[in-house]
Amino acid sequence: MSTKHYCEICGTELIEKYLESEGHTIPYCPSCSDFRFPHFSCAVSMIVTDQFKDKVVLIRQYGGDKYILVAGYVNKGEDAEETCRRELNEELGLQADSVSFNHSHYFAPSNTLMLNFTVTVKNTEIHANTEIDSYTWMTFSEAEKAIRKESLAQDFLEGYLHQEWHFHEKQLQPYTHETV
Repeated sequence: MSTKHYCEICGTELIEKYLESEGHTIPYCPSCSDFRFPHFSCAVSMIVTDQFKDKVVLIRQYGGDKYILVAGYVNKGEDAEETCRRELNEELGLQADSVSFNHSHYFAPSNTLMLNFTVTVKNTEIHANTEIDSYTWMTFSEAEKAIRKESLAQDFLEGYLHQEWHFHEKQLQPYTHETV
């Protein structure tokens, strides 16, 4: 069964039209005479390290029992680095000293482009908000053992540690806040 999609500008039902430069069909509005590219969410996940880069903070949140990376959605008008700084401050009360991009991965279950960063902090004293159930600073080897298995958090952490990015999309569980 096909789901109908409509133009966000004029409300006309979209058709699929081949766009040579893309090499495949794209939703097209015959009334506006314009292509309507698909939308998706964008979020960041963070490998938060101390200034010596020998420890990483992992969190548990929303009643989850597994450790994950700090993460959050990018707000309209915000760039990804700003999101890292905001989320880190909101959730853990930490100030980012540096923010550097690691890797990205499109996560189909939540229609989200995940952008992973390393965020370094000088002050490691955490003041968690109510979104965070618990947190802990760990060595990287401890974190590799403790992080939620078959999650994007695990894939990003292992990619960072080994500088090889492998995503196990078929093994990943459906999206929850714990997945990132």
